[in-house]
Amino acid sequence: MIGPDLPKYRSGQRVKSAIDLINDESFPKAAPDGVLIGAGQIGEIIRVAMHTEANVPIYFVDFGERRVIGCYENEIEAL
Repeated sequence: MIGPDLPKYRSGQRVKSAIDLINDESFPKAAPDGVLIGAGQIGEIIRVAMHTEANVPIYFVDFGERRVIGCYENEIEAL
């Protein structure tokens, strides 16, 4: 069994979206496959969790306006 990847980022850290973050239907009031957050938007990590099946970190990023989105490491960059 492969161990979990250690998180690269931490709670409270400011990050920006590295790519357009697309609705995977997690946001029912937003258009399916629509852009939730455009590339380059700044947010703050409010929680770090582990995806139990894939053993990878998931970062809950507050992009403001009550928009908290779960992101993988390749979707965000440190400021």
